[in-house]
Amino acid sequence: MTVVCVLADPPRSGLVFPDLVDTSPLSEVDVAELYAAALRDVCTAVEGSGGDLLVNYRPDDAIPDEHVPADADAEGEVRDALEPALDAPGEARFEVQVGETFAGRAGNTVTHLLEQEEVASAAVTEPAAAFCSRQEVDEAAMKLRRTPVVLGPSTGGRVYFAGFTDTIDFEGAYTPPALRTLTDRAGDAGHEVDFLNSLPVLETGADLAEALLQVETRRAAGRPVPTHVAEWLDDSGLTVVADGEGGLELAGE
Repeated sequence: MTVVCVLADPPRSGLVFPDLVDTSPLSEVDVAELYAAALRDVCTAVEGSGGDLLVNYRPDDAIPDEHVPADADAEGEVRDALEPALDAPGEARFEVQVGETFAGRAGNTVTHLLEQEEVASAAVTEPAAAFCSRQEVDEAAMKLRRTPVVLGPSTGGRVYFAGFTDTIDFEGAYTPPALRTLTDRAGDAGHEVDFLNSLPVLETGADLAEALLQVETRRAAGRPVPTHVAEWLDDSGLTVVADGEGGLELAGE
């Protein structure tokens, strides 16, 4: 069984998805609400899969002071965001992140799970991977039975999922393009690599435009969508249009 670690921040205005605030018509409050929706989708996908859900939250003493209000409670805020969405919130593990960088936090968690808890496989994802469904989680678990490293590629050389049955050198392992860096690190450790289907992630305005288009077209084709993100998009008033240069952009009401 794969333990899937979701690296999460408390969904606070100004703290989460900072590039999305800078590159879209959304306010910091809007983006915090979207982050909470994405967190719910990722965690419910893991809960509904054959894996075990581990939520690694960033504690307040590791968050910049300007994003730590007087009544801050990082764990409580993450739990409150997830409790209405999870079928069995009491069965999910919540633990503090350890590490200075995303790669460090991912590496510490994977290494601890594989070497100290001796799990068969461990994986890392984050709320930006809202389109990662239980099917991808289960497919990754099956691939990890045969291959030591399984990666979920996204646009721009990013990854939305990384699973391991053995460790690699995680220092700087998510250096862009993370897909190549992680693949190289796996090769350096003598590990074969397999891949999941490519999926969008939510980090920038361009990503959100792609996500909105994906939701619209998947619904039209009768295919599943990330429930909470799709509901947020329905209420957002956003539309996606061609930008005149072969790309997509967001437009508000």
